[in-house]
Amino acid sequence: MGAAIRYYQQTRENKDVADEDSESAKKYQIDVPARNEPFFLKGSNHLDWGMQNRLSQIFNPRSGRTVMLAFDHGYFLGPTSGLERVDLNIVPLIPYADTLMLTRGILRTSIPPTYTGGIVLRSSGGPSILKELSNEEIAISIDEAIRLNAAAMAVQVFIGGEYETKSIHNLTRLIDLGNQHGIATLGVTAVGRDMVRDANYMRLATRICAELGATYVKTYFVEQGFDTVVASCPVPIVIAGGKRLPEREALELAFNAVDQGACGVDMGRNIFQSECPLAMIQAVRKVVHENARVQEAYDYYLEIRDQQDSQSPE
Repeated sequence: MGAAIRYYQQTRENKDVADEDSESAKKYQIDVPARNEPFFLKGSNHLDWGMQNRLSQIFNPRSGRTVMLAFDHGYFLGPTSGLERVDLNIVPLIPYADTLMLTRGILRTSIPPTYTGGIVLRSSGGPSILKELSNEEIAISIDEAIRLNAAAMAVQVFIGGEYETKSIHNLTRLIDLGNQHGIATLGVTAVGRDMVRDANYMRLATRICAELGATYVKTYFVEQGFDTVVASCPVPIVIAGGKRLPEREALELAFNAVDQGACGVDMGRNIFQSECPLAMIQAVRKVVHENARVQEAYDYYLEIRDQQDSQSPE
């Protein structure tokens, strides 16, 4: 009788253990491997969580691209056309931008603190349009960038310029400081007056920025060989909008750039100097995030522009 009871108790204990193991297996889903998804931007898998999070404020994780609205021109041009009143001309556009590229002065004085997108701070500066532009210094401290919740710091790099080495040292200093605090660094390739704006130069300039540790690079689109510029740069590239173009041509520029591998655009004058900036930034978004063709995006621009015109007082 005692042996039977002991057998029953042992069997019951074994069943309880088996049930417990089964419940644990369900609870912890031990048959499901841990997720280890790669980060969506090229050259960024090795970055710390904080920097990847900041890059996700700059680039849309769904499309892997960005529409950066650049209005930092005043740091060397003063109140250029379209930027006379940032509070009136730019603030209405910011809901349609993934990221703002601007100076700390304009951020503090003109941008609502309720804005939750990415902030890319212009972090180098010095001479005005009246002087040699390549003679820049670092113009912001890392403490200031942290205070202003910057996602990235932008520094101009003048490859082939008179102060090339100085600008490269500005870049590497900001990269070191940014890496310590999880803030990205944007290397901005400036093309000097005597430089040929072709794929050879762009490959050289963007690769130097990436080799020295820039998190991503801003450069100009070139008609021939831009895809090789993107391929030879191991970090994301965004293109500069450059000088003011007719709206359809600016949309074609954006389309060609992302079609050949750019991760977005950093446009300023082609948006805020447009006939209808509000329509233009939305049309650019359609190209960058929805892969809209040029004519589709231009028709969208015209539609919004006409709506704006019909709502304007006579």
